[in-house]
Amino acid sequence: MSNNKGLDPKAYTRLRPGEKYPPYIAASESISEFTIKSVGLGILFGIIFGAANAYLGLRAGLTISTSIPVAVMVVAVFKILGKAGIKSTILETNIAQTTGSASSSVASGVIFTLPALFMWGMAPDLLQMTILAMCGGLLGILFMIPLRQYLIEKEHGNLPYPEGTACAEVLVANEVGGNKAKYIFIGMGIAALFKTLTSWIKVIPDHLSFNVPLIKKASIGIDLSAALFGVGYILGPRIAAIMVGGGLLSALVFIPAIAYWGESQTVPLFPETTFLIKDMSAGQIWTRYIRYIGAGAVATAGIITLIRSIPMMLESFKVGARHLSGNESATQVPRTQQDLPIKLVAGGVFLVILVLTLFPNAFGAVGGMDTRLIAALCVTLFAFFFVTVASRIVGLVGVSSNPTSGMTIAALLGTATIFLTMGWTDETGKAATLIVGCVVAIAASISGDTSQDLKSGFLLGATPKKQQIAELIGVITSATFVCLSVMLLAETFGFGSKELPAPQATLMKVVIDGVLDQNLPWELVAIGAGIAVVCELAKIPSLPFAVGVYLPVSTMTPIFIGGLIRHYFEKKSKSSQQLDDRRERGVLLGSGFVGGEGLLGVAIAAVAFIQSKKPAGIGTDWAGSEWLAMLAGAIGFGLLVSWFFNQIRRV
Repeated sequence: MSNNKGLDPKAYTRLRPGEKYPPYIAASESISEFTIKSVGLGILFGIIFGAANAYLGLRAGLTISTSIPVAVMVVAVFKILGKAGIKSTILETNIAQTTGSASSSVASGVIFTLPALFMWGMAPDLLQMTILAMCGGLLGILFMIPLRQYLIEKEHGNLPYPEGTACAEVLVANEVGGNKAKYIFIGMGIAALFKTLTSWIKVIPDHLSFNVPLIKKASIGIDLSAALFGVGYILGPRIAAIMVGGGLLSALVFIPAIAYWGESQTVPLFPETTFLIKDMSAGQIWTRYIRYIGAGAVATAGIITLIRSIPMMLESFKVGARHLSGNESATQVPRTQQDLPIKLVAGGVFLVILVLTLFPNAFGAVGGMDTRLIAALCVTLFAFFFVTVASRIVGLVGVSSNPTSGMTIAALLGTATIFLTMGWTDETGKAATLIVGCVVAIAASISGDTSQDLKSGFLLGATPKKQQIAELIGVITSATFVCLSVMLLAETFGFGSKELPAPQATLMKVVIDGVLDQNLPWELVAIGAGIAVVCELAKIPSLPFAVGVYLPVSTMTPIFIGGLIRHYFEKKSKSSQQLDDRRERGVLLGSGFVGGEGLLGVAIAAVAFIQSKKPAGIGTDWAGSEWLAMLAGAIGFGLLVSWFFNQIRRV
């Protein structure tokens, strides 16, 4: 067992040429890792959190990363087992959270797409949904395997993978104990309390916004989120500033420009079909138009990322080929660098294509086997592309800010265009297009989760191939229960209703209708593509900027504040030792913030799922008291930030 007192300081910094990161558990050590109790516990928590996340996503249009909540719950259970004489290791805990966290990614892909089928009156059955969920999950994990060595190891320091780092901190803090554990769990408690006040009993609002004077329909908001604030500190000031820059471009430039232009319009502008632009709020303009711009920016930045990644991917496959050919024996590969073989990756991808082609109802009622083969090839092509893109995006902004819906939109645009040229424009063609998007969305989402988990394993010294097997098990075991939850909710409330508006799936439906009915606003998509190109020409990282354009600026602002505080302390530190200590304490507290809010978010979703309604809360009704609400929220969030600031200043 490791005698380390925590993660090595190199966990948070870029490595010099030739320098290697020393994991918490050395590659030469061999301890229990992939065990029945670790996998079994991961499966159990994966089923529970997957079902809860499905409801939350259908209700609010977003899901939360469950890596840290699962890790904390596993730690608690393993402590109870330890008192009964059943000991567990840190790597067993890591395998349990790896297995359990896969379900949230499956839920994201399913709820962002398949509810549109219910809205079209072509509800899928449980078997079809489960097969699609499993296929998407398998593709996401398999395509990530040959990329691990370079995205996780070679890009260490360039891609911080905030939730993966935070999860590793949680597990190490639990094992080391003492002061390190104290900061993790104090942070969790503070964040959980703040989440309770904003989202459960609702004493203070969870969002603030104000209109910018003299600029039509320009507004700036902030999500009062301890987790996003913690992510900002973990990310650092540079990436946080780039992301908030993209958000400000949308909020202060694009939305007002559309509002000014819309003053003279006398008919609704697609994709809006009811309201005139002059009658729409800033939020409605963002929902109807800015998301298309953001989707175009994310897709273009993704293409640029993919082109730059080609040499890296080729080198990854060469390494895998050497393993496959036997030129490098298993004994020559350190335990911490052993991946599942390329042969298995290729076989798994072929199996997915085969299942999607041969299963009669995989893509609904469209065409025959030849049509299903074309759709399956579209799935594979887009999944390969967006797995690469998503795994880099989450390395910068985390799983919770992974623009899965933006990548899904891009996949839908490409698939719908192909189907349009083939004349598959009826309802069955629309359903097949959506299903392609569903599988791609799950693949992109699960690859982000897998990347974070592999980052945790890299820092801890886990065996990658065992984590990859755990991810595969997590997908297969949770898929049925996630899909069953979606079907039950559809039967109870119906999608598109006030109780379950399913906003992301509604957007996907609009995109497909727009392309196949040939009335998609390509101008907006082109604007987004132009933004990504201009960023590259200006040597601004296009991917984080595009994510900022796509996501609401209110999501970016707490991240930016967290990054600013880290920048302040890095400038004010009087020695390298103080800098390291402040950075470590801040990451520990930020990790606790992410974990505490995540646990409460899952708890709220679980209560909503059990009660079949969102918890009403017992707090203050701020209706008609906007300024009082803003004051209460500002005071609450200000106290949270001040407490965080003072904790780090003491170092």
